[in-house]
Amino acid sequence: MGKSCWHLLLCFAFAKALIAQGQESPPRVATLDVSLMHGTILEHNPDIAHLITHHPTAVLLSYNRKTFGEQEWESRYGFPDWGISGAYQDMKNSDLGKAYSLYAHYNFHFFDRMFQFRIGQGLAYTTKPFDPVDNPRNNAYGTRITSSTYLNAIFRKENIWNGWGIHAGASIIHYSNANVRAPNNSTNTWFFQAGLNYILNHQSIPPFKHWEKRSFTEKIHYNVVARMGFNESDYRGSGQFPFYDFSFYADKRINIKSSLQLGTELFIGEFLKEYRDYLANSFPEEGIDGDENFQRVGIFAGHELHLGKTSLLTQLGYYVYWPIPFESRIYNRIGLQRRLTENVFASVTVHSHGAAAEGVSFGMGYRFR
Repeated sequence: MGKSCWHLLLCFAFAKALIAQGQESPPRVATLDVSLMHGTILEHNPDIAHLITHHPTAVLLSYNRKTFGEQEWESRYGFPDWGISGAYQDMKNSDLGKAYSLYAHYNFHFFDRMFQFRIGQGLAYTTKPFDPVDNPRNNAYGTRITSSTYLNAIFRKENIWNGWGIHAGASIIHYSNANVRAPNNSTNTWFFQAGLNYILNHQSIPPFKHWEKRSFTEKIHYNVVARMGFNESDYRGSGQFPFYDFSFYADKRINIKSSLQLGTELFIGEFLKEYRDYLANSFPEEGIDGDENFQRVGIFAGHELHLGKTSLLTQLGYYVYWPIPFESRIYNRIGLQRRLTENVFASVTVHSHGAAAEGVSFGMGYRFR
């Protein structure tokens, strides 16, 4: 990790010097973090056991913008931070190679801001993806670009001396292409980490603005959403195909933080036609004759956690129409949604069956008022 580590540390020092320069307008308060990480790849699937050989190392660099209660939701969540972060990870395995990732993240603070929990979502570039000739042993990453999620739990002490502080804790980083292309067994790396943090403009930190608690509800609203993406079945070489999801649901805002959802949706997955035909021709004992409809219909209940104009979606559903047995009849969806206007919103979500992702979708929706 030597040279890459020093490169990131130099970038950290340069960014600190550049951003900390004086500005005419009152500066916003932010922090820069650098963390060194050491861990192990978890064997969540026995198919990747041959890829776990040594202990991976990583460097995590973060920019965090602090909030102080200018908006009500900031006070409700204990004044979280938002920001961007980048990671370099050496998998310590010649088949997996290295990964470079970029994330958007939120930090949530607890116990008098001594404990911080972070969730980040972004993309990663892997240097040694699967190749049937040059790298057939890497059954974890079927593509060079993958999605990546990480969770971070640390104890943190800021501004110990002239804006500098320290932190230490644990993280888990997940890489997966969400079945865009097989193979896609993914990796989860558990890390211990420690590092330094620096508060930009630490001489002028404003006080927190606490909003009075109040009850808040809305009447039931109705929503329509269209989502699409590309994926491949679990059989390598079966091909990438588009998929389309159409949802109609009602939502009820029950307080400042939460909305409840109930709805139905139609799934049109072109990959299921290829999956159906492959089973009918190669595994007739599975009971598939090749004439089954590749569309599915589900019903779902969900929760929306509001963070200003951005929200976190979690949904759990059941296929009431499921002519082709694929994975399970129970499915889940998780992702982020952003309100663009009072009625229009956009989303990025992952449709899964337990921990087995079926696809990442990009969606646009309309909320009737």
